[in-house]
Amino acid sequence: MILEKITSPEMIKKLSISELRALAEEVRKRIIEVTAKNGGHIGPSLGATDLAIALLHVFEPAKDRIVWDVGHQSYAYKILTGRNDRFDTLREYEGISGFNRMSESPYDAFGVGHSSTSISAALGITMAKVTLEEPGLAIAVIGDGALTGGMAFEALNHAGHLNKNLIVILNDNNMSISPNVGALQKYFADFLVSRSYNKLKGKIWDILQNLPTSDHTKRRMLHFVQKFEGNIVSTFAPNIIFEDLGFKYAGPIDGHNIAQLTRTFRRARDNMEGPVLLHVITRKGKGYVPAETNAAKFHGLGPFQVETGECLSKSEVTYSRVFGQKLTELARENKRIVAITAAMTDGTGLSEFAKEFPERFFDVGIAEQHAVTFAAGFATRKMKPVVAIYSTFMQRAYDQLIHDVALQKLPVVFCLDRAGLVGEDGATHHGSFDISYLGLIPDLVIMAPSSSEELQKMLAFACDYEAGPVAIRYARGLAPQCDTREVEISLGKSYAVSEGEKIAVIGVGNYFFEAEKLAKMIKEKYQIDPVLIDPRFIKPLDIELLTKLGSQVDIVITLEDNALKGGFGMNISNFYCNTDVKVYSFGLPDEFITHGKIGILKSHYGLDAAHILKELEEKEIF
Repeated sequence: MILEKITSPEMIKKLSISELRALAEEVRKRIIEVTAKNGGHIGPSLGATDLAIALLHVFEPAKDRIVWDVGHQSYAYKILTGRNDRFDTLREYEGISGFNRMSESPYDAFGVGHSSTSISAALGITMAKVTLEEPGLAIAVIGDGALTGGMAFEALNHAGHLNKNLIVILNDNNMSISPNVGALQKYFADFLVSRSYNKLKGKIWDILQNLPTSDHTKRRMLHFVQKFEGNIVSTFAPNIIFEDLGFKYAGPIDGHNIAQLTRTFRRARDNMEGPVLLHVITRKGKGYVPAETNAAKFHGLGPFQVETGECLSKSEVTYSRVFGQKLTELARENKRIVAITAAMTDGTGLSEFAKEFPERFFDVGIAEQHAVTFAAGFATRKMKPVVAIYSTFMQRAYDQLIHDVALQKLPVVFCLDRAGLVGEDGATHHGSFDISYLGLIPDLVIMAPSSSEELQKMLAFACDYEAGPVAIRYARGLAPQCDTREVEISLGKSYAVSEGEKIAVIGVGNYFFEAEKLAKMIKEKYQIDPVLIDPRFIKPLDIELLTKLGSQVDIVITLEDNALKGGFGMNISNFYCNTDVKVYSFGLPDEFITHGKIGILKSHYGLDAAHILKELEEKEIF
């Protein structure tokens, strides 16, 4: 067992190519056994295992700073940079993160979790090294999907302009390849991968490195050879985007051939004159048949059975699924409805819509800013665009939401999946801020369903609403069924589930059921029957109901899965600030929430009914 002997990445440098191949198999086995228990991003990490090993064999991660885009492909890197003994705790509460975190390891050069940031960060590290005269390089590892993000192209453009030594590795696994990268690859891959071209190219570089000349002369000759090679490529494949942006391009390279990877990395390291882009072809799920044959499923999933690849969790009706089915139903009746998502067709529940209405479905790639303004353009022509984006990723298009949609009062519908706590993906993925950042925007209607029925009715309301934009935020996971509850959606109207006295309990969206539990506990223990409210609308507030409530009760308790600062509870407190009504709000604290199972996190942050009751008792409100 080679892996057991690896206690630091420096030890990988001493291994032979055959030992590196054996190590790759051991690392893949380790990834499979842990993710089968804990869940995680197994497919991307299996695909990038050989790449991670080759990087650590050639470069020194303490000096050569490696930035992994998103980070869901870096499990092998985690294992081999001193975290193998803790890898069993992957994504568990107080365990290691599923993404790269600077606080977790000195080898994590940059904290990640959202897409398309790696080249910008690596370029910043490069320029800091130049300024401080520090040794070493910066290397950005970015997937073809992440390259669809506009930020990545902004960074490529700037890197070409600065012309400093930077290595960008394009990890192309053919999963969510953008039209630009796809067209580029199709245009010149056949020529660049041809035996005659690469044989000539390899010979020239080998001869150059072995010439008994001074470093200065070698650099001048290298510059000449690079120009000569560029002319050859341009003859057969004009307008290559990376070359035009100022990068030296090499590839496509077999991302599972460790010998070829290490040779290429050494050449790039030892012969650099400006930025280099290495185009590496990998296969998601490499080494595990179920993941290779169903890469989309194994991109990220919960615990599964190793032998079959079957998920251990039971199939359930999720908010995502309810959203997708209802939107498809509405689109059959309303030909103006179009659906837009940012590389999250399956995750947002839009697969059925895409299949039935391919001409009205648009996956724009990882480009949330473009998605929002693209939708705004549709809305100007009396179409009804519905944009499905995770709550945490909607943050990336905040200016477009304000400037291009709300300012113009365009009737775009935003469906924010994964609002609130999402569990094991942690701080980068919790939808902790959407009530706060959306609530500031004039003319934006915000709703939060507490059940499958409410989401369906809210979506229908939003698709009919023409006075401005609408946002619907809903949780990850199970969508409760509430057939006995009245579900009629009117603008700004809350629903009083039960009448009561002295105390009112208001639970936002998914936290309505925690509010319901709390109300029952108060009634059983203190014989006080609270008013129980499902607000449905976060904005506008139900002024009529709140005014009436102010004359009925002395205490209002609010529960939400958003940051307390700027959240629903703060708005309720502001409403009652000049009255005798006391408001006690419970939500997420002013900090980034760690990863772990949602139940554990709710308990830790005091957001379950039992902890809330205890805190209220300590305040002596009963």
